Amino acid sequence: MNKICLRTLLISLFSVSQAYAQIYPGKPIRLVLPYPPGGGTDVIARPLAQKLTESLGQQVIVDNRGGAGGNIGMEFVARSPADGYTLLFALTAQYAVNPSLYPKLPYDPVRDYAPISLLANAPYLLVVHPSVPAKSVAELIALMKARPGQLAYSSSGNGSGAHLAGEMLRSLAHVEITHVPYKGAGPAMPDLIAGQVQLSFVTYTAAGPHIKTGRLHVLGVTTAKRSPTLPDLPAIAETVPGYDSAVWYGFAAPAGTPPDIIARLNSEVLRVLASSDFRSRITLEAVAPIGSTPEEFGNFIKSEIVRWAKVVKDSDAKVD
Repeated sequence: MNKICLRTLLISLFSVSQAYAQIYPGKPIRLVLPYPPGGGTDVIARPLAQKLTESLGQQVIVDNRGGAGGNIGMEFVARSPADGYTLLFALTAQYAVNPSLYPKLPYDPVRDYAPISLLANAPYLLVVHPSVPAKSVAELIALMKARPGQLAYSSSGNGSGAHLAGEMLRSLAHVEITHVPYKGAGPAMPDLIAGQVQLSFVTYTAAGPHIKTGRLHVLGVTTAKRSPTLPDLPAIAETVPGYDSAVWYGFAAPAGTPPDIIARLNSEVLRVLASSDFRSRITLEAVAPIGSTPEEFGNFIKSEIVRWAKVVKDSDAKVD
């Protein structure tokens, strides 16, 4: 092919891409969540889908595809057409933890997706049963050192966010605590409230009502700094330098999605994140909006994969 023909082809392809972007979206968009309905992801994803429906002029439909630690939903998006009509809303676990946790992952978090934006983050709350004689993170660590292995923390399963939050504390604070995995957050909460386990790392949505009634005491948050949504609670990192086990949420599309589509979606998402009604709605659940460029989010995913690989290795976490 001579240079003139090649140049003509490239111009034609660019023109088609531009025209496609101008008419996008021309039909409803599927927003895949790799979790079952009713979970914490819905707190952000459904309001986000509603706002994007308004701004894009096409319905954005939330499609919950839970199972296998989120791998089912992730694989579905990775194998979907790269046309902007199947999008992904996933968390730290799927983007950064699962690559080290699962020996055979059906997707590659870097190769198989086109990043759109880092959306938000939220802390886990470090909570203890009222019988635990500790009123601060420092006092809890001192208690753990005085009673090595005697204090137990619950999680929603091996390799879950709560499990790894506890393992990070164990590693950085040089303490011994016993991990008690449950098959989901729901079954874990009653034993925590009953004092069968002494502490846990839970979301604000799950723990808030029990904190208000005094059935649980909260000592701190797992974000690197105090959460802007819960400014009165100290960050664990104030006592344990380097501690950061926040949950973050990211928005992506299948790899190969046209750059103009990615740019349009990024612009719309940043507009949603800046809107006062959306911010007010998610901050009620202790979720802090962030926003980023696609490039920033892509680099963030890579750095988080490296960071969580060490935590998974040190914890010797195994999937159920």
